[in-house]
Amino acid sequence: MPLHLIKLAVGCESVKQLKDWVAERMRAAKQKGLPRHHIHITRMTPKRGDELLAGGSLYWVIRGEIAAREKMIAIEPFRDRDGIGRCRLVMQPKVVAVLPRPMRAFQGWRYLAESDVPPDLGSAGAGIAAMPEPLRRELRELGLL
Repeated sequence: MPLHLIKLAVGCESVKQLKDWVAERMRAAKQKGLPRHHIHITRMTPKRGDELLAGGSLYWVIRGEIAAREKMIAIEPFRDRDGIGRCRLVMQPKVVAVLPRPMRAFQGWRYLAESDVPPDLGSAGAGIAAMPEPLRRELRELGLL
């Protein structure tokens, strides 16, 4: 059973904006001749890397909700120019919207068990997936979703 990470998407207002950020990074990587993987750098290296790479994803919290995920494909610890240990979380550059679930703010990242992950939005039904994100958010806040 894979293990997942959960992290705040700081400065991101919507799944669409996250998708746009990832697409822009992929365009820049293509222009530079770099591999097209989405990389997010963190301070700490996950100790349970093998479990994360066995099918795990990075779940993004956007505006207080678990809202999207990206499949993890590598974990690369390194030292930056100042000698500080960092970690690259390498993901497939495909952002998948998930059925929104409230999540309080926290620092860094947390492990997320397979039993606690929200389903992908596409699997929740075509009608919900087709709704604009602000409408889905409002319906969820009203308890209708």
